[in-house]
Amino acid sequence: MNCFPGISFGWLMVVATVLLPSSAVHAQENDRTELLHTQRLSKQFPDSAFLLLKEMYSKAIAGKDRQTMGICLQQMGQVCYYLGNYPKALDFHGKADKIFRETNNDEQLARNLNDMGLVYYQNRQIPVARKQYEEALSIYYKLGNREGLADTYGKIGHLYEKQKQIDSAFYFQRLALQQCRDVEQQPVVAKIYENIGSIYEDLERYDSAWYYFNRSLELYNQVNNQVASIEVINNLGDIYRKTGRYQDAIKESDQALTRAIAINDLYQKGAAYRDLGKAWNLLGQQDSAYFYIDLSRRATIDLYSIENNRQTAFLSVLFDIDKKNDEIVQLENARNITLIITTAVIIVVVLLVVLGWVTFSRQRLKIRNEQMLSERNRHIFETQKELMQVELANRQLQEDKLMEELEVKKKGLTSYTLHIIQKNQSLEDLRNKLEFLVKDDKRDQKKQLQQLIQHINQSFNHDQYWNEFRETFEQLHQPFFDNLKKHTEELTSNDLRMLSLIKLNMASKDMATLLGISQDSLRVSRYRLKKKLNLSQDESLTGFVQGL
Repeated sequence: MNCFPGISFGWLMVVATVLLPSSAVHAQENDRTELLHTQRLSKQFPDSAFLLLKEMYSKAIAGKDRQTMGICLQQMGQVCYYLGNYPKALDFHGKADKIFRETNNDEQLARNLNDMGLVYYQNRQIPVARKQYEEALSIYYKLGNREGLADTYGKIGHLYEKQKQIDSAFYFQRLALQQCRDVEQQPVVAKIYENIGSIYEDLERYDSAWYYFNRSLELYNQVNNQVASIEVINNLGDIYRKTGRYQDAIKESDQALTRAIAINDLYQKGAAYRDLGKAWNLLGQQDSAYFYIDLSRRATIDLYSIENNRQTAFLSVLFDIDKKNDEIVQLENARNITLIITTAVIIVVVLLVVLGWVTFSRQRLKIRNEQMLSERNRHIFETQKELMQVELANRQLQEDKLMEELEVKKKGLTSYTLHIIQKNQSLEDLRNKLEFLVKDDKRDQKKQLQQLIQHINQSFNHDQYWNEFRETFEQLHQPFFDNLKKHTEELTSNDLRMLSLIKLNMASKDMATLLGISQDSLRVSRYRLKKKLNLSQDESLTGFVQGL
């Protein structure tokens, strides 16, 4: 059984050719037999293969051959994968991925991505595996590599098959076959046929499954791929057994067993023994069934033991390599530690001298700066103090001026109000006299006197004087009308006049005179105002107005 089929003898020869010095290249033909022997041993002893790859990797680092470094890392990842050490496999493949991207080696990058997809698949990270395959597909499309496209399509189809998405699995396997039409790659086509047969087997369409398994077996036989051939033969045996053709199933399993014994493949031997046990059991021959099942159990135990030994040997190699690397690092550190300490002491002394000089200089500079800053702050403080005094004086002057203007306006408003009161009182007296005359029997003067009374009444309500009064009032009581609007929007101009007079604490008699109405009318107006302002019967209108 090939435990790491990704490592081929051809690749080992190429890497060895690149890494060996010129004198060794001339002796390469003499070393091929030994390399072939090593390659054969590596199939059974992956720890030896890993050591060989590690040695090649070290030589590639020394020769700064990044391509070879990347391929060695990729092959080491494959060894770890086939031994089931998936974290270590991903570590090596990840390092190889970085090198292939940096060196623009797209062909090898795509192969490495497919290898990483297999690792993620085995680790049950299906979405991540699909992501790797998708990137590999895009690279193969760019390169026009039909073989790579076929291989990657087949892997994606296999993912869908394991997820029971049969339609998608068929779709990608057929895409893989289309890529193989013009490419002579029998192993790839054989694997695709095997995958399609497996899908049909899951669907219990055994005739189609048998057809594709047979085609796959023919191609594997042509390229002499014994391990893959045994697997297909076992699949054919399963088909015969599932369709009730137990004797044919036994023949196929015997053939698989013969081939497995020939190549000493314990895994395939165990599978063949197990299939033979199942077939004999279905035929009702329990002795034969027990015999082969027991052989299968022993083969499984032997295989488990061998795999454990391989795992142990491989882990031992990894441990020795890590230990050796640690020792190398320690030796390098020990060799450099004296130089580092000496350099550090010199640097520390120099730094102390420089630090002392810098500290002294900074201290002097700090004192000088503090003095300059103190002097500057003093000047700024004095300047600000003078500016504040000037500003304070200006504000005092402005305040005095505003107070004078306010006093003048108050006096003007009072004088203006008294003037209006006096004028209205005179007009009222005149109106009363004229009304008396109108009531007289002298009919020839009655019409002219009525016109004169009407003219006097119009003088009481002339809006021009009230506008002048309101402008002066608003200057003295600026927020008054705004506060009134917050309570109601239904106030008329006459209402505003009355409220303004109430705000000035004017007596009811004088208010009636100014407004040109009687005392009774004034009381009615005050009552209506309280209702508009939503005041209760007990609330004082004068108190409410004075509070605004």
